[in-house]
Amino acid sequence: MSIVATASGVRLTLHVRPGAAQSAITGPHGDAIGVRVAAAPVDGNANRELIGYLAGCLGVRPRAIALVAGLSSRRKVIEVAGIDVTTATQLLQPVGSLSTARRASTDKSCRSRRRSALG
Repeated sequence: MSIVATASGVRLTLHVRPGAAQSAITGPHGDAIGVRVAAAPVDGNANRELIGYLAGCLGVRPRAIALVAGLSSRRKVIEVAGIDVTTATQLLQPVGSLSTARRASTDKSCRSRRRSALG
């Protein structure tokens, strides 16, 4: 997965698939992280959903996330301030790859994964 340290946090390379039933991390997609987004790619809705979803997954405010490249493409480069590579790597694992001990019951939301990974 493409997670690289920057001076203020991390830089993520993502492959985004809009129009999904629900937003989710899908795992590696070539040299990027696959993400399904529950919004259509119309009028920036998918980008807003992506930023909100990642903010929830990573435990940062949406304004800590900047879309650096790929405004209108599926391949996007995102910078996230205030998080390190180790934490981002733990929190951006697809749900099926987390160990049973680290899952918060059967809830597969990002917030539950964040609590279990950090707690």
